Amino acid sequence: MSRAELVYTAASTNRYFQAAGISPDGLVAFGSANLIALWDAEDTLDRGVRETLPGHEGVVTCVRFMDANAFVSADEKGWRTCATQQAHKGGVASLAVHGRCVATGASDSAVKIWRRLYAHLHPDTFQEVQTITIRKGFPISLALTSLPGTESHILAIGSTDRNIHLWTSAEGTFVQAATLSGHEDWVKSLAFRPPQNDGDALVLASGSQDATIRLWNIEPFVKPTFSSSGGSSSEVTDELLDAFEASLVNLEDTEDGGRQISLKRHILTVKSSQNSSQLFSVTFDALLVGHEAGVTSLSWRPQSSEDSLPTLLSTSTDSSLILWSPSTVLTSSTDGTTLWINRQRFGDVGGQRLGGFVGGLWARGGADAMTWGWNGGWRRWRCRSSVESSSSTTALEEWTEVGAITGHRAPVRSVAWSPGGEYLISASLDQTTRIHGAIPIERENGDDDDAPPVLVWHEIARPQVHGYDLIGAAFLDPLRFVSIADEKVARVFEAPREFVEVVSNLRIASLDSGEESRPRAAAVPPLGLSNKALTDASAVAEVNGDADDARTRRRPFEGELAAVTLWPEVEKIFGHGYESIALAVSNNKEYIATACKATSPEHAVVRVYDTQTWQPVGQPLAGHSLTVTRIAFSPDDSLVLSVSRDRTWRLFEKSEDGYVPIAADKSHGRIIWDCAWAPEGDLFATASRDKTVKIWQQKEDRKAWTAVATIPVKAAATAVAFAPTSSDSRSRTFAVGLESGEILLYASPRDKPSEWSCTLTIDSRLAHVDHVHRLAWRPTGAHGVHQLASCGEDGTLKLSTVHIADPE
Repeated sequence: MSRAELVYTAASTNRYFQAAGISPDGLVAFGSANLIALWDAEDTLDRGVRETLPGHEGVVTCVRFMDANAFVSADEKGWRTCATQQAHKGGVASLAVHGRCVATGASDSAVKIWRRLYAHLHPDTFQEVQTITIRKGFPISLALTSLPGTESHILAIGSTDRNIHLWTSAEGTFVQAATLSGHEDWVKSLAFRPPQNDGDALVLASGSQDATIRLWNIEPFVKPTFSSSGGSSSEVTDELLDAFEASLVNLEDTEDGGRQISLKRHILTVKSSQNSSQLFSVTFDALLVGHEAGVTSLSWRPQSSEDSLPTLLSTSTDSSLILWSPSTVLTSSTDGTTLWINRQRFGDVGGQRLGGFVGGLWARGGADAMTWGWNGGWRRWRCRSSVESSSSTTALEEWTEVGAITGHRAPVRSVAWSPGGEYLISASLDQTTRIHGAIPIERENGDDDDAPPVLVWHEIARPQVHGYDLIGAAFLDPLRFVSIADEKVARVFEAPREFVEVVSNLRIASLDSGEESRPRAAAVPPLGLSNKALTDASAVAEVNGDADDARTRRRPFEGELAAVTLWPEVEKIFGHGYESIALAVSNNKEYIATACKATSPEHAVVRVYDTQTWQPVGQPLAGHSLTVTRIAFSPDDSLVLSVSRDRTWRLFEKSEDGYVPIAADKSHGRIIWDCAWAPEGDLFATASRDKTVKIWQQKEDRKAWTAVATIPVKAAATAVAFAPTSSDSRSRTFAVGLESGEILLYASPRDKPSEWSCTLTIDSRLAHVDHVHRLAWRPTGAHGVHQLASCGEDGTLKLSTVHIADPE
C-alpha cells in the first residue's frame, strides 16, 4: 500500500499579535492563513513545522494553550478547539485563557466569557457564561488571571477608547471594577505577571499604539494607620492624603466593583467566600519608553528561580524586540516606585522596516526570545550564558541570534526542482521567490556513531524580492533560474558567490561553479525592480555588512534572507502584450516557453525562446482563443503541449522553423488547469475544472492522440504530475491536486495505460486546505526515494516522501 510522510512545511505566521501560542512543553502553535501549524521550538534538530491542522474557515487570529494537551484558536469567523463554537457575529480579535475560563473579544464590541466542560470519552464542550458589551470602542486585547489569595478572576480589557477596563468576578459573574487611563492610543496588548513570592504584587503590563508600556501593581489594600509624630511636613502631607483616601473606602461595603479614589490609586472590592469583602488597590508603577512605534505584544519571562529578576518582552512595529527588567542600582528605596530599564534590544535599527514585529514569545523556559514579523517569518535569540555581576540579583546575559522558521505569506503559485534535485524554488503572490534546501545535521548523543546525518529542510535564499506578484519560476541550471510575475517581462537570475558558498559549506550540494568569476552579492537600487550585481567590496559591505565568513557557514536568518541573499538579474525577456501567466523550461534547458493573460487569439499564444541568445524560436505558437494556463515540454523536447481556459489542449512539434501545430482536442467541459507528460513520452495527462483527469496516448500516426482513460475525481483537478520511473519499473504513477487541497495518487501497469486505480489519498492534514497550484516530483537521484513537492492557495509549501506500491 502506498503511503506518504511529511518531510517539510514552509508556512508563515498571520499578522495578529496573538496568532501564536506556546505550550509548557515548548510546542508552538501558530495561525498560518486558515491553518494551525505546529512547531517544536525545543527540537534539537530544528526540523521546523511538523504538522498543520485544518478546520478553520477564516484566517486564524488567536491561539492560546489551556494546558500542555489542549489549545484554543479563534479566527475571523468564530473560534474552535476540539469543539467548534460560533462565538461572535464579528471576527475574534483577542483571546485570554486561565484554567477552565476562556474570554473572547471580537469586532462586534462584545467580550464573552466561556467555561470549559470536561466530558468523559467525548470532546470537551464550552458553555457561554456571560457577555460583556463594550459601550465605546472595540476590545482588541484581553488578559485574564486570578487575584492573589482569592478564587476570584480579574479580566483586563484593552480597548480602542485608549483605556484599560478591569472587571472582577467572585461568583462566576464579572462586574466592572476600574478604568485605567493614561495611554494616548489604542491598547494593543496586555499581560499579567502573577506574584512569585509572598508580598509581591500582581503586575499588569499594557502596551499601546502610542509606543509606551505602562506597568500597574495590583495588591491587597491595607488601611494605613496615621501617625502624627515625627517626619517632615511633606511626609505628613503624604500620610494625610493616604489617610484621606483610606477614609473614602468603606470596608463594610459588600458590593462588587470599584471606584477611583485618586489619579494614583484605584480600589477594587471583591467578595470572598465567607460573604465578606476584600479590597485590592491598583496603582500605576512605571512607564517604559524605548520603542519608536506602536507596541504590538507583551510577554513575561518564565521565572527560573525565586530571586530571578522579572523580565518583560515587548515587540513593536519599529522592528525591535526589547527585554525590560527593574534596575536594582538606581531605584530609590523610599519612593515606592520601580525604575525599569532596557536590558537587551534585538531586531533592526532604523525604523519600520518591512512592517516590524507583530508578536513575541518566550521558549525553552525563558532561554529563547522569539518574534514573528509582518512578513510571517520568525526570528529567535538564545541566551547562551549568564555571567554574574556585582549584584547577586542581576546577571549580564549574552544573547545570540539562531535560526527559526519561514514561509510565504500569500498563495504559492509555483514550485520547481533544480535539475539534479539538490533544492527547490517556490514563487508566491507575496512577491518573493525562495530556495529551499536540505541541510545534513549530525545526530546528537546517538547510540550509533555511523548513523547517517538527518536531512533538515530550510529556506536558504530569497533570490528575488519583487514589486509584482510572482507567478512562476523554473531552473535553467543549478545556478540560474527564470521567473515570471504579474508583468509583461520574464527575468533571468544567476547565483552570486555567496549562495555558492552557503550551499557548499552547509553540504546541501557540491556545485562546480567557477566561483571566483561570480559577483559577490546583489542589491535592488532605490526605486528599482531589478537586482543589480555587486562586485565592489565597499558596495557589498554597505548592503551585507562586513564580509563575514561565519555567515556563509550557517543558514541565513529571516532578517538576512530579504537583504543579503538576492541574486543578480542577468536578462530580461520581452514579447508579450499582457501580464505573464505560464512558464516552462525544456528538459535539455535550451528553450523556455511563456504565455500571458489573453482574451483573444492574438494574445493567446505561446512564445518559445533560446536560452543562449534569448531570441524567439520560430513564430509564436497560436491556436488558443483564451489564456494559456500551462505549458509542458515532452521528455525529449520534440513536442510542446499547451492547455487553456478555452477548454482545449494543443500539441506542437519541433521543426526547422521552430514548433508547428500537429494536434488539438476539446473534450473537457471546463477550463483545463494543468498538463503533464509521462517520463516515457508516450502519454500525457490533462487536469480540468470539470472534475476529471484525462490520459492521452499516441497512436501509430504521430499526429493522432486519443483519450484512453477518463478518471473522475470529487473536486476540480488543478494540478497533475507524473512520478519519475526506472526502466525496470512495472507501473506508472501520477499525482493529482484538487481544488479542495487533497492530493491523489493513481497507478497503472506500464502496459495498460487505460487502467488506473487510486493507490493513495493525501488528505488536508498532510496536503493543503485550498486549491493546489503545482505538484513537482523530485528528480531521481542519490536520495533514492520518491519525494513530492506541492504548493497551494493556503500559502504553504509542503514536501512529502511518498512510498509507491505497485498496483495489484
